[in-house]
Parts: sequence; structure tokens; C-alpha cells
Amino acid sequence: MLKTILSISGKPGLYKLISQGKNMLIVESLIDKRRVPAYGNEKIISLGDIAMYTDAEDIPLSKVLDSMKQKENGQAASLDPKKASQEALHAYLAEVLPDYDRDRVHTSDIKKLIAWYNLLVKSRLTDFAEAETEAETEAAETETKTEENNAE
Repeated sequence: MLKTILSISGKPGLYKLISQGKNMLIVESLIDKRRVPAYGNEKIISLGDIAMYTDAEDIPLSKVLDSMKQKENGQAASLDPKKASQEALHAYLAEVLPDYDRDRVHTSDIKKLIAWYNLLVKSRLTDFAEAETEAETEAAETETKTEENNAE
């Protein structure tokens, strides 16, 4: 699911990929449901490609969002990212992701993470881990079929 949710630099909120055209994508805002084109010269990132820095290895955003979902029981975040202090934001992330890299994860990153989580919950797009598991299962099945075909 996160592969089709996009962040577009310079535009507020998140966008759902609707269609692909020549040199552009058609996306739908999760905020107001308006469809707009997104062009190749804009910095477009899929949430499925984002990871959070930790002291050991980078953790996929889907796992961080799933951890937030468990902490909040599927509801919007209890912390308002616009009004919370820097210390409160870092304490919140420490509860969700205890070993996050405190040097490389900035306060603005935590605010964006909470805002994105709240927007996804409001849009009822909360199957973070399930979608990843399905994609991994499909990839494993495809790989197995390819290996079987190659063996024949």
C-alpha cells in the first residue's frame, strides 16, 4: 500500500498514485481528494522507499508506522506535531522506535512522520505491515516460479 502513496516536494500532504501518463503521474491528494498531475522534474518519493535511521540498520517506514498504529490503537497520534516541544517529539519517537539515531533524525523529520501517520489514519490507509507482507509473499512466489522454470 505504501508504494502507491507519494510525497511530492513543495506540495503539502501525501498523494495516492492514480495513473501514469507520458512524463507525468496523475495523483490524488489525501487531504482534499483533488487529482493533479505530478511531473518528472518534481521530487516524488514513494513512502514504501523511505526508511528511518537507527543505531543498527535502517528500518522501513512501514514498520515505524505500524509501531505507531499499535501505540495509538489505530487512532490518530496523541501528540500534536505543530504544538509539541522538541523534547516531547523525540520522547514520542523513542517510544515508537527506541533505537532511532538521535543524530540523524531531526525534529522536522519526526513532525513530518506524525503528520503523515495522522493523514494516513484519517484516509483509512492503515494496513502498513499487511501490504508489505503481501508484496514480500508475491515477490517470493515469483522468485520460486522463476527458479522452477529455469530448472526445467
